[in-house]
Amino acid sequence: MHPMLNIAVRAARAAGNVITRGFENRNDLLLEKKGENDFVTKIDKEAEKVIIDKIQQSYPDHTFLGEEGGIVQGNDEFKWIIDPLDGTTNFIKGIPHFAVSIALMHKGRIDQAVVFDPIRGELFTASKGAGAQLNGFRIRTGKAKDLANTVLATAFPFKAKETAEDSVARFSNIFKQCGDVRRCGSAALDLAYVAAGRYDGYWERGIKPWDIAAGELLVRESGGLVTDFKGGNDPLDKGEIVAGNPRVVQSLVKHLK
Repeated sequence: MHPMLNIAVRAARAAGNVITRGFENRNDLLLEKKGENDFVTKIDKEAEKVIIDKIQQSYPDHTFLGEEGGIVQGNDEFKWIIDPLDGTTNFIKGIPHFAVSIALMHKGRIDQAVVFDPIRGELFTASKGAGAQLNGFRIRTGKAKDLANTVLATAFPFKAKETAEDSVARFSNIFKQCGDVRRCGSAALDLAYVAAGRYDGYWERGIKPWDIAAGELLVRESGGLVTDFKGGNDPLDKGEIVAGNPRVVQSLVKHLK
């Protein structure tokens, strides 16, 4: 395992311990509202602090971009992109589907990735050019040749419901072509599941870099393709993503257009 990936795994597991303890004691979450339908708990903040502290023990001069803490400025050659608890709403409601997401960007490219599901004990990892793994075993995207009979994943714009009409129209268009669609509330796990072949494809708009940075590398390293809605290769900058094997992505982009 790459040394930096090893540190990221340790950080993710440490954050997972914070999250599982918090999940067992949700009566003391101290909810804060960040925006419309957007909440943060003390567990999100504690988990992010644990991640940064753990990584800084080995790499004190690196830059960090976290969902809750913003930017901790350092050496921009190495930037850690962190979502300490992707799926906070699920966590708050007691739905056991959420994850820690940690990605390392080196010179502007995602180089290492970890998505950790602390409830199921599933650790998804990837290093650029070295493939993707689930609990140490190699994973690959699905082999679907088109959208027929596929199981896809997506999300609706719960933070910006004024765009719901467009999102529902796209959903309806794709739903008619595929087998079924899941909407489970964690972009990091959606992408990890695509990488593992559990979902055949995934699309979403209105997302942030910390939602998808680690998952993007997981999909690429498992043989998949990641684009924006127009087929471009800048999903982190565009705030929209399509992922799956190349044929599924090609079909999804066609219908999203």
